[in-house]
Amino acid sequence: MATIEVKLPKMGESIKEATILNWLKKEGERVEKDDSILEVATDKVDSEVAAPESGVLSKVLFNENDVVQVGEIIAEIETEGEATASPEKSTKPLETEKKPKTQASTTSATSIERFDEEGRFYSPLVRSMAEKERVSFEELKQINGSGSNGRILKKDFQDYLQNGRKSQQTVAASNQVVQTSTANYEGRHEIIEMDRMRGMIADHMVESKRTSPHVTSYVEADVTNIVKWREKNKAAFAQKYGEKITYTPIFVDAVVKALQEYPLVNVSVDGKKIIVKKDINIGLAAALPNGNLIVPVIKNADKKNLLGLTTEVNDLVDRARTNKLKADEIKGSTFTISNVGTFRNIMGTPIINQPEVAILATGAIRKRAAVVETEYGDVIAIRHMMYLSLSYDHRVVDGNLGGSFLARIGDHLEAFDEESLDIRG
Repeated sequence: MATIEVKLPKMGESIKEATILNWLKKEGERVEKDDSILEVATDKVDSEVAAPESGVLSKVLFNENDVVQVGEIIAEIETEGEATASPEKSTKPLETEKKPKTQASTTSATSIERFDEEGRFYSPLVRSMAEKERVSFEELKQINGSGSNGRILKKDFQDYLQNGRKSQQTVAASNQVVQTSTANYEGRHEIIEMDRMRGMIADHMVESKRTSPHVTSYVEADVTNIVKWREKNKAAFAQKYGEKITYTPIFVDAVVKALQEYPLVNVSVDGKKIIVKKDINIGLAAALPNGNLIVPVIKNADKKNLLGLTTEVNDLVDRARTNKLKADEIKGSTFTISNVGTFRNIMGTPIINQPEVAILATGAIRKRAAVVETEYGDVIAIRHMMYLSLSYDHRVVDGNLGGSFLARIGDHLEAFDEESLDIRG
């Protein structure tokens, strides 16, 4: 037998600890590799921890509701192979009894208590959101939770805010009055408080404009071959691979090729140093149903073919819209694409997703008359045309580099070979 140590994994650069919400497997129970064995919560996201190997969950080192540091050993799995990790034990022993549910404790992340008097647990994520939105503990306790034992989930809190939180609420239990702004607004108006995500987006955009001197360049691309190929093959593609083919993976493929030719766009800036990224990770700005934006990331996009890109794009976008992305799936991008054509816009001036140095906006595809060069001379024909906009950080990307890189993306889109990618038959 061998002992495998299960450690709390890193779930983001700024995340140092997590709270154990629920053990999905019990001591003595058989687990398979990649099975989820427990749920944890941080101040940013709730997620699951998977078993690193198959075996028997021999020891659980922490109770539910315990706060654990990233990298700390949380459990042990007995396998039939040799040990792949040192048998060193956690310095914190397993408690024989769970903490009383009426215990009220706080963390440095928020002043909201972890438990209420009825024993309901409030995760770091929910407590952080409550503090951000200025929701008091008494108000928080009035929210109906859909989680285990009535626990409030992120969605419950967001629904509470979106469904009309009272702006001036007197809480009888504590005689606490929630204060509202005393600013004087003239005329007829409606005041809408930013939710947590919108506030974070606002801060991120302001910081990006403050950090990077933005310059935007534009090119126009003839994407007729792409449109015709997709129309001809989308039904067969879906039938053969079970995936809906959109324009996005084709745009990603063109960007990847251009980044390989212009690696100084795939960089970040650290003071006077330019950090050239060897990985090509493409972020996709996706609109959520509530109007906010999120950027899921295709890791190592240069290692994937069109089918691989299509599968990952569809999966990430679908889970983004249903709030099922993991923390690791929204970080680490080196270049971002924003499809403003989704909103029927023909072009845009996107704001750089820090710490990247460039972002591409793809406009709506429109049919119009264009001059086409043929072996018989120039002719006017109806073509599918699209504008591409590139905003770039003028500290490190000058007009020559930014303009040439953008033009190269257009070249790759126009050179799309519809015959080589025909999947019928």
